[in-house]
Amino acid sequence: MKIAHTEYPRPQLERNSYLNLNGEWNLSHSSLGSDTKKQYKINVPFSPESKASGLGSFILQPDEELIYEREFELTDSFIKDITILHFGAVDYSCVCYINEKEVGSHKGGFLPFQFDITPYINVGKNKIELKVTDPTDTGVQSRGKQKLKRGGIWYTPQSGIWQTVWIESVSKDYIQDIKITPNIDTESVEILLTTAGISPTIQIFDGETIIAETSGKRVDIKIPNMELWSPENPKLYEILIKTDGDTVRSYFGMRKFSIGFDGKFKRLFLNNKPYFHNGLLDQGYWSEGLLTPPSDEEMEKEIKLMKDMGFNMLRKHIKIEPLRWYYHCDRLGILVWQDFVCGGGAYETWKVAYLPFIGWKTKDTKYKFLNRKDESGRDEFISEMDETVNLLKNTVSLSVWVLFNEGWGQFDSVKLTEKLRKLDNTRTIDSVSGWYDQGKNSSDLKSLHLYYQKLKLPKNETRVIVLSEFGGYSLKTDGHVYDENKLFGYKILPDKTSLEKEYTDLIENQLVPLIDQGLSASIYTQVSDVEEEINGLVTYDRKVVKFDIEFMQKLNAKITYQ
Repeated sequence: MKIAHTEYPRPQLERNSYLNLNGEWNLSHSSLGSDTKKQYKINVPFSPESKASGLGSFILQPDEELIYEREFELTDSFIKDITILHFGAVDYSCVCYINEKEVGSHKGGFLPFQFDITPYINVGKNKIELKVTDPTDTGVQSRGKQKLKRGGIWYTPQSGIWQTVWIESVSKDYIQDIKITPNIDTESVEILLTTAGISPTIQIFDGETIIAETSGKRVDIKIPNMELWSPENPKLYEILIKTDGDTVRSYFGMRKFSIGFDGKFKRLFLNNKPYFHNGLLDQGYWSEGLLTPPSDEEMEKEIKLMKDMGFNMLRKHIKIEPLRWYYHCDRLGILVWQDFVCGGGAYETWKVAYLPFIGWKTKDTKYKFLNRKDESGRDEFISEMDETVNLLKNTVSLSVWVLFNEGWGQFDSVKLTEKLRKLDNTRTIDSVSGWYDQGKNSSDLKSLHLYYQKLKLPKNETRVIVLSEFGGYSLKTDGHVYDENKLFGYKILPDKTSLEKEYTDLIENQLVPLIDQGLSASIYTQVSDVEEEINGLVTYDRKVVKFDIEFMQKLNAKITYQ
């Protein structure tokens, strides 16, 4: 069995102490409370619903349980003062045991968590056990686009471990966290360290050359001959941080995201200049691994392909990726719009798809209409906002937070936008992508979704105007579709020639003229096909690219400020 995702999973806080627990685990699957269990071998970190796990033979139901088990060995030389067990993501609720003793529990399907297992481990053999349940769309927790009865724009759900499991052992004065805030206007970077160490040393490198050196837990460091980060020049600086017992590596880029006025319209600015965001909706689903990318190389390859086609941005849709995905965006140079993962009650189609097209409006403080009555679900979303911002705070490429999408689980967006702004005032906020906008005093952006109608902009809008979803032109690729008999797309074309003709008309005759009318960003749907959705630039299995790269480059060169 080939072990996937063996790379160090946290590129902005990297140390040498690292034991990867991906690979073969034992798995049992049963109804809750039942003594009758089906036994499997599973390839972690792929979920049992995926082909890459070696299973793909069942979908975990809300009244069922998964139990993962495996042994691992720790040497005396590996073990330091504190040993920490990390999970990249487990969907949804789990309890963890080491050597048959409970070490902790966690709820939340998309965020990393850790347990201090120092009191529970031995030199030599150890046993880990993880019990998992997942209500999927029968609960109110954040779940994204997973649905037990998949179809259309809703996808096969997954459960259990779906990101890397790993162990590190550290000294008492280890670097627990790092917050990096670049300021291009002062040509400096602020570094804030969380550590029990007295006065860590900090070195900043430009390539192999040390360009700054200091010590302290909170420092503001001048960057000599500052070079700005952008998609055209993804310049990164490296950091080396040391305490008496710990050494970590990190990196940052000097860039600034803001909103400015170009003399006629409010625009998105990058590094104090207007910058058009020309991007793609990116679901992050894979035919073999579902939410889990097949490998680090495949993540990198896909980002590079989208950039080679001429796009400068990806909107990560209702999903949080492994941290290495963001690292590749940082170093390859592609902007990221990051959605928060939505939850709540059922997404009723007539409320979140049909009513908005006849101009229906609603206050999202009325929880019943958008099925957000459950207080615990709202509280969990708010808590996960904090965790998501903290997790991705240092991502160089992350330019825009997307709070809610098309009314799915939307509530209190005005209040939550203010909360988000306090958590992170360095990025732009798209509070309500698509519809159920709460007015000009809420979101930084007027965010439009236009699929079935001609592209146009609202009149007398004083905010930055973005087209955060459009297109969805679709082509069936024989031999590379999820289901030959079920196809979904906003405009299905019969062949590649027709697809390129319609796409050219959409870009040249509809989209490009809107830029001079105030449009500041466009996000085409989408990177890849997903199950029966066939509106991707590439097929679900990533084996066929539907558009020629040169063709896309020429069209994308026109989507910019003149």
